[in-house]
Amino acid sequence: MSVEPASIPDAIESSRLRLVRPRAEDWQALHEYYADTECARYTFQNPLPEAETQRVVGSLVRHWERKRYGPYVLHEKSSGAVVGLVGLWFPSEWPETEIKWAIVRSQWGKGYASEAARAVQAMLPAHLPEMRPISLIHAENVRSIELARALGASLERRLEFRNAPFHMYRHQQGG
Repeated sequence: MSVEPASIPDAIESSRLRLVRPRAEDWQALHEYYADTECARYTFQNPLPEAETQRVVGSLVRHWERKRYGPYVLHEKSSGAVVGLVGLWFPSEWPETEIKWAIVRSQWGKGYASEAARAVQAMLPAHLPEMRPISLIHAENVRSIELARALGASLERRLEFRNAPFHMYRHQQGG
C-alpha cells in the first residue's frame, strides 16, 4: 500500500500576512531576495541571476506538486507586496523536512519571518500531526539561529552540510 503525500492548505493567514502557495510567475517578486548578496550569503553563497531565480521558484512549485506541501510566498496584507517565503521544505539532500524562511532584506526586522513561521507551526497539528520539522541553519547565520530559538526550536545537532558547518534545530509540535 502506498502512502499518500501530505497535504496542507494552499493559503493561510497571520495578522499581517497572507501565506500562499507559490506560482511560477512569483519569480519576479522573489528575485529581490535571490539577487541580494546578503540574502544569498548562507544559502546560495552568491546572488542569483534572473534565470536561476526562475529555476528556484519553479522548484518550489514542483515541491508543492510532489509533496503537497511547501514554502509559502508571503504577501503583506496592507500593500500586497511580496516580502519573502516561509514554510515546509524537504529537497532530496536535506536530512528532514524543515521550516525555512527567506525574507527580502528591505523587510528585515519587521517580524515577518517569525509571524509566518508561527502560522506554519500552528497549522501543523491539524494537517501534519506527526511532523516535527527542523530548521537547517548555517552555523554563522546568527539571525536565523536567534529566530529558530525564538520559535521554540532547540539545537539537536551540529553537522557538515554542503561543505560548511550547519546546526539542525528541532521545532516542537504546535510551536
